[in-house]
Amino acid sequence: LADRYRIERVLGEGGMATVYLADDLKHHRQVAVKVMRPELAATLGADRFLREIEIAAQLSHPHILPVYDSGSSAGVLYYVMPYVNGESLRERLQREGRLPVDEALHLAREVAEALGYAHRQGIIHRDIKPANVMLSEGHALVADFGIARATGGGQVLTQTGLAVGTPQYMSPEQASGERDIDARSDVYAIGAMLYEMLAGQPPYTG
Repeated sequence: LADRYRIERVLGEGGMATVYLADDLKHHRQVAVKVMRPELAATLGADRFLREIEIAAQLSHPHILPVYDSGSSAGVLYYVMPYVNGESLRERLQREGRLPVDEALHLAREVAEALGYAHRQGIIHRDIKPANVMLSEGHALVADFGIARATGGGQVLTQTGLAVGTPQYMSPEQASGERDIDARSDVYAIGAMLYEMLAGQPPYTG
């Protein structure tokens, strides 16, 4: 990607991908480049990541992080998002423990608006958690629709019985590996996240 992006440093790493801070050489702006882990690409195939790009690119909402670019280069799958000069809700909670009631409700409402929009497009996030909510200028931006499922197309992105998500925010039906997950799982996750913003810890930690 060196002819288009100049990589500066790692911003974060997850189970499926690594995110880099980079300079967009064409548009002269800072961006975040998400690159799929090569071992996962080999094990699971590229379908899940390609579906993530397709799903995320369909969504246009003030509280959803948009997609600038995507593609494959030398077998490396990537997509490019705006760089959010802020922090994640996870980082904020680690620093402060809990948030004022008014602010917690404000952020939860914005996340709910973003997910309501996605649900109307037939898309479920399935991994709502503080690490996937970026904070910018006092507003929430939902990131990483990477394990989303487009309910309209009926395509399941996981193998049979494979529960994908983060346990503390995962609905019981998702944790049990059910395939027919709907928008209610995202609503559950928002509730768990709001609980943590108010109480300083998730509702369930076992």
